[in-house]
Amino acid sequence: MSATTTMTRKEVLESLSGILLGMFVSVLATSVVSSSLPKIISDLEGSQSSFTWVVTATLLTTTISTPIWGKLADLTNRKVLIQLALVVSVLASALAGLSQNVGTLITFRALQGIGAGGLMALAMVLISDIISPRERGKYMGLMGGIMAVSQIGGPLLGGVLTDTVSWRLNFFVGLPFAIAAIVVLQRTLHLPPIPRRIVKIDYWGALLISVGVSTLLLWVTFAGNTFEWVSWQSAVMVIGSLLALVAAVLVEKSAAEPIIPLHLFKNRTFVLAVLASVAVGVAMFGTAVFLSQYMQVARGRTATESGLLTIPMIIGTFVASTLIGQLITRTGRYKAFMVAGGVLLVGSLFALSTIDYQTSFVLISIYLFALGASMGMLMQNLVLAVQNTLDISEMGAGTATVAFFRTLGGTIGVSVLGAVLASKVTSSIQAGLASMGVPSDARGGTVPDVNTLPAPMRDLVERAYGDGIADIFLVAVPLAVIGLICVLFLKEVPLGTKSGLDERLERDLAAGLPDLTDEIEQEHEGDHAEESVLAGAGATSSGSPSGATGTSTRPAEGTATGGSASR
Repeated sequence: MSATTTMTRKEVLESLSGILLGMFVSVLATSVVSSSLPKIISDLEGSQSSFTWVVTATLLTTTISTPIWGKLADLTNRKVLIQLALVVSVLASALAGLSQNVGTLITFRALQGIGAGGLMALAMVLISDIISPRERGKYMGLMGGIMAVSQIGGPLLGGVLTDTVSWRLNFFVGLPFAIAAIVVLQRTLHLPPIPRRIVKIDYWGALLISVGVSTLLLWVTFAGNTFEWVSWQSAVMVIGSLLALVAAVLVEKSAAEPIIPLHLFKNRTFVLAVLASVAVGVAMFGTAVFLSQYMQVARGRTATESGLLTIPMIIGTFVASTLIGQLITRTGRYKAFMVAGGVLLVGSLFALSTIDYQTSFVLISIYLFALGASMGMLMQNLVLAVQNTLDISEMGAGTATVAFFRTLGGTIGVSVLGAVLASKVTSSIQAGLASMGVPSDARGGTVPDVNTLPAPMRDLVERAYGDGIADIFLVAVPLAVIGLICVLFLKEVPLGTKSGLDERLERDLAAGLPDLTDEIEQEHEGDHAEESVLAGAGATSSGSPSGATGTSTRPAEGTATGGSASR
């Protein structure tokens, strides 16, 4: 049997359906609470620092776990891994919904981040398995649509549940979708078995990376709040983090299966994409986190209205990812679109830095649409550019490392931007209270519900949060400029025409290993036979069903039997 055959669009969609459901659950579980966080923190009597911590805890564990999931994807069964990540994510979310205080909420959100790290890393690796880089644009619209529905529907659903029933229900809405995703993945995603070999997991590397990154992120979170940026506590945490990361580099150099293969950093495209991903991460996570505060605290909107007002940004992401994906498939070119996205990212962040608590919502919607479009042009295409240059044996580790640095940038960005916002808001409110002759500690340190404040106090708080949130967008502009410079220096490599499964099967045949395509087809045939029995066909299958021969998930649609990526 040939190692390279062609999948029909139906076969690709069947295999893609479970992966996209997993992505949907991951985004929904996070986005559904984004518009409700101000209300949640207010009900649990949390502070501005608590607000930031709820988000940071999830991003922290997502960041730490992402490269570990990615490396495991290169070593073990990817389908089992993504199903495990789904279970961890939704169970942790459900437990977070039972929280009675901010500490418990933060703990379970941290556990949820471990599952989320697996879902986002593994989804992109699995997509690379079944769709070639050149053909991936055809399906970018579908992926963008799923992301848009979850990103738009999440805040809207979360806002409605918060305003009409209880914010606690937000944490349970992903459960039925997760069950559906696990079932669909089991029945539609068919991958060749991993060749048996001794797997050496880099435990020391995983531990040292986790300690180094988490200490760094904890320092960024605590500095400026619990202790000063320049203090002995800062020195201890920064030095401890650097020592752990240096030790991690030394361990990774000698590890048989390093969590983050260091030779990847010799790949120019990989390094530039990593740096650009940091800028995208700050824009993506920072906007999602603090935009809800702007809408609800600075503008006095409800959680539902806050969700509705973010629709322009999601539409921008959907439209850009759909159109640009189609153009990339037709032309095979991607750098020009990424440069345009970088320019748009810088411009939209600068525009958002000019808003205040009285800015027209029409103008804000235009800025958000531009910001969403920039992320639609950059986010997935940075991963595409990297995957196009990676060896198939390191697809999991390489893809996850890009996601790792994007999330790391987002996590550090949220912490730093949160510290900037807290400092700005505190000083503005204290100055305003002093001018009114009110003691500066009269309001306390909690995130306020502006609708319960007297008119003078409400105006003061809205002004403080409006100006403070504008300032954090301005802080993000230099990072976006760095991201644009990185994209400008990217070398455009012709997109490959073979899926990951194609390349793996060809390599196995060249190495004299058995052709595993028959095993994939037999797995499909078993599924069809099981469906016939469940449907009451009344007879057991005798022989190979002729209708099952076209359901192999080996390569992507349109895969060329000859030719390969220029790598």
